[in-house]
Amino acid sequence: MNQLKDTIQEYMNKNVKPIFDQLLAQLLLARPDDIVSWCINWLQQLQSTPSKAKHSEAQHYQSEEEEDEEDEVLPIQKETKKTNRTGVSAEVYGQFNKKEDFKPRVIEKNKDQIDRIRKKILNSFLFQALDELNLHTVIDAMEEKKFQPGDYVIRQGDDGNELYVIDEGELECTKKFPNQPQEKFLKKYLPGESFGELALLYNVPRAATIKAIQPVIAFALDRATFNNIVKDAAIKKREQMEQILNKIELLQSMDTYERLQFCDVLREIKYLRGDKVIKQGEQGDTIYLIAEGELEAYKDGQVEKVYAYKSGDYFGELALLKNTPRQATIIAISDCTLYYCDFKSFTRMMGPLEQILRRNVERYEHYLK
Repeated sequence: MNQLKDTIQEYMNKNVKPIFDQLLAQLLLARPDDIVSWCINWLQQLQSTPSKAKHSEAQHYQSEEEEDEEDEVLPIQKETKKTNRTGVSAEVYGQFNKKEDFKPRVIEKNKDQIDRIRKKILNSFLFQALDELNLHTVIDAMEEKKFQPGDYVIRQGDDGNELYVIDEGELECTKKFPNQPQEKFLKKYLPGESFGELALLYNVPRAATIKAIQPVIAFALDRATFNNIVKDAAIKKREQMEQILNKIELLQSMDTYERLQFCDVLREIKYLRGDKVIKQGEQGDTIYLIAEGELEAYKDGQVEKVYAYKSGDYFGELALLKNTPRQATIIAISDCTLYYCDFKSFTRMMGPLEQILRRNVERYEHYLK
């Protein structure tokens, strides 16, 4: 009986819940008068999607929305009911939402501006999948904008038609949560980071408010160029990253918005079996997340491993917490795909999780005495 119950539960979680969660949320966003016809039409569009893409979209939506996004979308929609944007997940273009003939805009720039844009956007996961031709089109379409301290660049609940890449200056990001009187500070944005992509990726209102706290120069990319050049590749890249980050226990308490921003500071690196990722005694300024593969930790002079790592684990945080050199050598025992970021980016994005890191250190700290 228990085995049957487990099988049914697994089937529900894997196959049924992602689709029904997505359907319900999109239904609440659209709020059609004829619910039955709308649902039938939505399911038919999903059915016409290739099975691999359909599964990817459903899995993406589950990871994005299952935390608390449903609670946040409804108040936003009520406050901005005047908008005509209904929010189709991944903005699937069917018979009711076709891409128009696209002619990218070209905004004249000098060489210095072009070089600055290229340098900044190549550090963002949103643009990393673009080929040289599309990258050139995006750079041409970007517009330089300046903001003074106190200027609001985007406001929570508004429609969004641009994303921004910061060239100079700092901004603060705040969010109003349901049943909370005050906005909550989420993070500070620095040069090289981007924001505003959520509204363009998923055709929803702005998820947070971002205000300049210093003189700011940013490069803005319009919705049309984003939709036609960047969007498909960005969604695919984000879904891959989401699936990986969802495995990492360390990141479970991050909300969707924080996880998206964290994606932007991660870099991918691959190691072959036998490669040493970090060496005992080195100064470390990087933390690693394991997407695929297995690794083992060894102390100098010891034959037996002190810890084994697998997909979903992380390592390298001891040097961050203890401000000491690397405490062990980490060796790949299979081909591995890792994501890494420097400690400065890590603490800026995940400062509130420091206590979780410290608690998890106990998993192998007795080996390191």
